[in-house]
Amino acid sequence: MSTVRNREVHLVRRPVGTPVPDDVDVVTTDLVVEPGQVLVRNTVMSVEPYMRGRMSEGTSYVEPYALGEAMTGHATGVVERSDDAAVPVGSVVVHQHGWREYAALAPQDVEVVDIDGLKATDHLGALGQTGFTAWVGLNLVAGLQQEETVFVSSAAGGVGAIAGQLARARGCTTIGSCGSADKAKRVMGDFGFDTAFDYHDGPVRDLLADALKEVGRPGLDVYFDNVGAEHLEAAIRAMRDNGRIALCGAIAVYNATEPVPGPRNLLLMIWRRLRMEGFIVGDHDSRQPDFLAEVTALVREGRVVSPETYVGHGIEEAFSGFLTLLDGRAVIGKALVALED
Repeated sequence: MSTVRNREVHLVRRPVGTPVPDDVDVVTTDLVVEPGQVLVRNTVMSVEPYMRGRMSEGTSYVEPYALGEAMTGHATGVVERSDDAAVPVGSVVVHQHGWREYAALAPQDVEVVDIDGLKATDHLGALGQTGFTAWVGLNLVAGLQQEETVFVSSAAGGVGAIAGQLARARGCTTIGSCGSADKAKRVMGDFGFDTAFDYHDGPVRDLLADALKEVGRPGLDVYFDNVGAEHLEAAIRAMRDNGRIALCGAIAVYNATEPVPGPRNLLLMIWRRLRMEGFIVGDHDSRQPDFLAEVTALVREGRVVSPETYVGHGIEEAFSGFLTLLDGRAVIGKALVALED
């Protein structure tokens, strides 16, 4: 048994509305490394929208973060101590104990990843939970087919950017919505969307109708929803018969303190025989090998890129980086915090 000096981010109170810095504290601890455990020095951690839900005490698909304890999330790191030949010292690993500088874990709780020709952070983005979420939503939930028309909200975000690229790889026509004109340009230029718009420029229903005219398509076959609210209502209005909607997230309501009205046009779902389904990516873990086989090849070929934005450097900036993600204006792709130079 040994110890290492560690710093970690603890949730100290439940946020009301938008989180603020006083909701957390950076705590210094002596991390005990038990015999048989692997000591990982974390290098990069991911901050993600779902973490906002875990900071609240309400019912969700996952347990809320405990007050006074370190939060968790995906991270990459380097193994510094190990007695397990399957997880050798120096190997690059991915695990779910971010929000701290070091993690002491059972060998089965870390995944040694391939970095030959890839970035370690690809395994947080296109080849990690982010990419898997996009792949599951499009393929297993929406049943995406060749040459369909796909609308992705929050298209400059980590999941949205990958979803659009995967749809393009299937020969689909892709439309994205973003939070700024610059993001819309990036979505088209860097991720290959056929068109994209800034949702601040007018009612989303009108912007989406204009986008469909621009690409010469009569309506949507698939909507990949990361936002909810007005975007979801607009997408229902624009769906073709037998269209499918994959409900991945609802960024528009995460910080709401009052109930947000749902779509007012659900009758169209009956008339057009639409299907709308929410999903939790962890329910589909058995399909990870299929996902990795397909998407690793696309990344190696350069047909899918794993966009990322560093929103903080050092554990002290981890929570401010999370707030930057929630604000959304400065983030393209996966939001990451570097935990070392």
